[in-house]
Amino acid sequence: MYVGDKYDKIVELARRRGFFWPSYEVYGGVAGLYDLGPLGTLLKNRIVDKWREWFVRRHQDLVVEVETPIITPHKVLEASGHVKHFTDPIVECLKCGRRFRADQLVEERLNIKAEGMGVDEIGRIISEEGVKCPVCGGDLSNVRLFSLLFTTTIGPYSHDIGYLRPESAQGMFTSFKRVYEAFRERLPIGIAQIGKVARNEISPRQGMVRLREFTIMEVEFFFDPENPSCEVLGRCYGKLRLLTADARIKGVDKPLELEVMEALENGVIKTPWTAYWMCVARNFISDLGIPENQMYFEEKLPNEKAHYSAQTFDQLVRVSRWGWIEVSGHAYRTDYDLSMHMRYSGQDFRVFKRYEEPLTVKTQKVVINKALIGRIFKERSSNVINAISSLDVNTLRTLLTSDEEYVRVEEYLIPKNAITIQEVTEKISGKHIIPHVVEPSFGAERILFVVLDNSYSEEGDRVVLRLPRSLAPIQVAVYPLVNDEALEVRAKQIYEELVNKGLYVVYDDSGSIGRRYARADEVGVPIAVTVDYQTLEDSTVTLRDRDSRTQIRVRRDEVAIKILSFLANSLNIT
Repeated sequence: MYVGDKYDKIVELARRRGFFWPSYEVYGGVAGLYDLGPLGTLLKNRIVDKWREWFVRRHQDLVVEVETPIITPHKVLEASGHVKHFTDPIVECLKCGRRFRADQLVEERLNIKAEGMGVDEIGRIISEEGVKCPVCGGDLSNVRLFSLLFTTTIGPYSHDIGYLRPESAQGMFTSFKRVYEAFRERLPIGIAQIGKVARNEISPRQGMVRLREFTIMEVEFFFDPENPSCEVLGRCYGKLRLLTADARIKGVDKPLELEVMEALENGVIKTPWTAYWMCVARNFISDLGIPENQMYFEEKLPNEKAHYSAQTFDQLVRVSRWGWIEVSGHAYRTDYDLSMHMRYSGQDFRVFKRYEEPLTVKTQKVVINKALIGRIFKERSSNVINAISSLDVNTLRTLLTSDEEYVRVEEYLIPKNAITIQEVTEKISGKHIIPHVVEPSFGAERILFVVLDNSYSEEGDRVVLRLPRSLAPIQVAVYPLVNDEALEVRAKQIYEELVNKGLYVVYDDSGSIGRRYARADEVGVPIAVTVDYQTLEDSTVTLRDRDSRTQIRVRRDEVAIKILSFLANSLNIT
């Protein structure tokens, strides 16, 4: 039971104890920008390390990690579709000039789902329902689209437009062939990246849940679309809680539990690799202390999906103030990105798929009389040959069957006897394909808030942050029972020993031991070591468990090994 709003208490604790606070708050702050304090930085690093453990280290036979620039040239995001599609609907108050995200305004005022609606439809609803400015009550402008890309220039020339990347994916797509070649040209292969992204949100609210700058953790997983089987699907276990798009359209709002194979066989999830990474995401979020009954996967409706997605599931987790919020997205991007970068860059992103046994096939081959072309067109002959070569066999055959003596290819009139089509038999060892991609994507800061929300607890006037031991920013607290030089010497020796073991440790000798325990509990320190007068007699100390408040005595020379076992969840203090 909480007296007052749990969210407000978490925010107050975060500011006071150094987890997070609004950036540039001495100047009034900027919406959507937050600083991570000392404890917040440590907690975020542990979340990132945990993500890397689940998605990279445990899959090092399939996934490699890269790092690409935050600044992205215009051409890259034009090719990816972000310049055109990465927008939100915006509306402006004609009286006070404030601007709002139009679909969110409609949702808040009318309690209807407006995400994914078109500009005209949102505008019609605002007009028909008489939605006004929530601040001054003024009339609203027509709805228009607002680009969420942060624009910059690259170098001293204003025409060299660039953007702060809105996702890390495009750097992985454009470097795909380099990674593929370094990975011994094998599919499937995953490329992982962790780094900052920026999205110029119209009116970010919800604190750490919706930011203009945040850390993204993504995998772009490339596989053969003709053989999409997932050889590690057996690593999946248990069920997935799913709310499908069809169910949502029918008004169902409760997820169903489905076995992974059942979901694949029934076409609920389109690809085995999507299902597999959803299982990994479920396990990862569970490892952060979130119960499975507090999360599920919701399929996006057709009008809600990103322009590149054939199917998307959002992983949702329940939090105290806003209910269900997204912590990860799982998009089946097909070959959209690689195909678009091929088109815009002129580079070949196909991979060669080798057959187990070569195939003998009959094909039609275009033969060009280059000597004749050279005599007729002279310095233009290479252009003529390229123009002929750019046409497919069927098109050339149609041209050659006409009654004319010449065929026209682009602006060139070419004699028919310069081109022949021959049937040849050849052995084919393989073919080129464009890999398909599934993408699991997470925001680190949002997950940090979810972890705090899930871990915050009160027992009377006692606040305890029940963080999983592996996530605790400070892992151990060391105390002398009272201010006594002999106790302080031994406590500091233990502190140094634990620091040298690679642990994050706090030494505290200020105030009563009860107050020191309370200070450690509210920032989630899982275990405390207390040196007292009995320590001087028999070289034993007290270990105290944050959650149960159980205390045991252990020998001084066992302290480090006991704590390391406790933090690894292999030892419980009872």
